[in-house]
Amino acid sequence: MIKWIISDMDGTLLDDNGNLPRDFDEVMRELKQRDIIFSPASGRQYYALVKQFSKYKDDWLFIAENGTMVSKGRDLLFYVSLPESLTGTLIRAAASLKDVYTVVCTCNGSYVTTNNEALLAEMGKYYTRHTFIESFDSIKEPIIKISICDCNNENVKENAYKYLLPYEKDVQVVMATNMWVDIMPKEINKGIAIQKLQQQLGIKPEECMAFGDFYNDREMLKVVGESYAMENAVPELKKIAKHIAPANSRAGVMTVIREMLAKN
Repeated sequence: MIKWIISDMDGTLLDDNGNLPRDFDEVMRELKQRDIIFSPASGRQYYALVKQFSKYKDDWLFIAENGTMVSKGRDLLFYVSLPESLTGTLIRAAASLKDVYTVVCTCNGSYVTTNNEALLAEMGKYYTRHTFIESFDSIKEPIIKISICDCNNENVKENAYKYLLPYEKDVQVVMATNMWVDIMPKEINKGIAIQKLQQQLGIKPEECMAFGDFYNDREMLKVVGESYAMENAVPELKKIAKHIAPANSRAGVMTVIREMLAKN
């Protein structure tokens, strides 16, 4: 019996215009009636998730920043930060790249050193709390993620991703979308965050269902019993998923959940 459903956001739960399925609230009500937990698991900032799901902010488990920050409602359950000894090197490496922009993320929000309009427009999808600063050196909080955006060329895989791969011995370098690369702590991802919560909640992997579409969803799909790659997912994800869900443009997550509810 499914007790916990986890879904990625962009390319998975949301359609290609960033909209929720029309029957989303109706399905969420039925899940709550059956005591089934629902969680967004996203590379998005916690504050962006809470803004989009404000009516659920006190009830849900939010797996934000690709698992580096997890909250239950307004309570921070845990976070994992990049090694302090490496953050300066990583930020300088990211900032040295041409034609891309760097966003430094903490539990309290994100920081940028430019007001570039294209970056701010792209950030608006994922980061609702950000601060402009003169230098990243002024950040005194633990850094949970460094994100690099190629919002002009959409060629981040051939540019920033390849350049930053040599740092993988110490950190994770992950393609989050075709425009974004995330640098994260070595010991965390969506899958590890879910495993931590499974232990805390006393929920078995076979009692969990998860949906994803991109490379940063791989580990998540490996730690649940019912794993779904979207029809529009990258081929690699389809190879490891147990099932294929209809595309995000066809409200595939809601379709599968409704089928599960009807069977139980």
